Amino acid sequence: MEDKLYYPEDRIPLKRLIPMGMQHVVAMFGATVLAPVLMGFNPQTAVFFSGVGTLIFIAITRFKVPSYLGSSFAFIGPVLAVTGGRPEGIPAALCGIAGAALLYALAAAYTMKRGSGWIDRLMPPVVTGSVVALIGLNLAGSAVQNSVNADFLLATRHDYLVFGAAAFTFLASAAVSIYARGFLRLLPILTGVVAGCVLSAWLGLISPESWAAVMNAPWLGLPPFQAPAFSLPALLVIAPVFVVLVAENKGHIEAIGGYIKRDLNPHLGRAYMGDAVASFVSAMGGGTPQTTYAENMGVMAITRVFSVYNFLAAACMAILLGLCPKFGALIQAIPAPVLGGVTLILYGLIALMGVKIWLDARVDFCSHKNLIIAGASLIAATGLGVKGITVAGVNIAGIAFGTVLAVLLNLLLSLGGADDPQDRRACETGA
Repeated sequence: MEDKLYYPEDRIPLKRLIPMGMQHVVAMFGATVLAPVLMGFNPQTAVFFSGVGTLIFIAITRFKVPSYLGSSFAFIGPVLAVTGGRPEGIPAALCGIAGAALLYALAAAYTMKRGSGWIDRLMPPVVTGSVVALIGLNLAGSAVQNSVNADFLLATRHDYLVFGAAAFTFLASAAVSIYARGFLRLLPILTGVVAGCVLSAWLGLISPESWAAVMNAPWLGLPPFQAPAFSLPALLVIAPVFVVLVAENKGHIEAIGGYIKRDLNPHLGRAYMGDAVASFVSAMGGGTPQTTYAENMGVMAITRVFSVYNFLAAACMAILLGLCPKFGALIQAIPAPVLGGVTLILYGLIALMGVKIWLDARVDFCSHKNLIIAGASLIAATGLGVKGITVAGVNIAGIAFGTVLAVLLNLLLSLGGADDPQDRRACETGA
């Protein structure tokens, strides 16, 4: 099993499929539940729809593209801009997510009809790498805030306890990732969260209300579904973020194709459609928007197993987890510093995934055009952060702004002109 490379169509014996499917559940677990917690959504519902969405994706891609669909981080800023962190704003946010899914489906339909050439021209690797990287960088402030406080100030005993819990969670996750062996090494986020929660409970950082919610929640029950409510402002703020999913999915498809030495671009349109339909179904039931997950790509690369049957097993397991309300209450009880500790790692991994796209595609950073596209979009998105910029009463999140900026700069700077040969020689020689 360790030496052979398993392709998407290869079947795996059931006795191996179950633990390998669970491995992918663990890989997606941290980010899939963190995103809804940060957005104010119910994590039990998000996990349930991640399983449903993955099954939809596999069916629409006709078992050709191995991917797991989990909660998208790209929507955190726009969703919070609509809800203001209030539960009563979630139905409006779901309307915006559904709108993004519909626009995504239109892009998918066009790609299925015309091919992926237009995406390659619109979003070459310098753009897709920038988009993936700026997602991680844009969320950096949130990770640090959870690790300390909103004022970024260590003054009281409680502040130091919070910071200590975050640091311990971070170090526990990092230690498992670097020093552990065997299956445990694939569980750094889960291990860090468990260790951080144990320490937080000992330090008194978990509220009595959270403990009571966990104890009173039933073991079995449907997740709390919620329907969207039409909101034009929410559509204007959230729907444009579908462009980020287009860029993310393209980057992930290219990475998977590179691992298995296959051109998966012919399946790009169906991959878009699978992601779009999954996100729409999720929005109709109160779940988070869906996207293909880089964490699960890492598991595939480590194990050399790219079989879609892995994800059928993982999706079924996620659906079963979503039918356990006690699980949802337990996730919601995770204290902020524990989230801060693990998101320092997760957001960093997302940022570096963008760098990997640049490296794999050998993006030429002696080109002034590429330097400007990547540099400007990263700085603009990171500077705006989750708060974003508000124009004429409409909030544009940093991720959405950075993505659109990267695409527009690529289009504008590709109109004629070329790099000065002398500048290129100086760059290549370090002179």
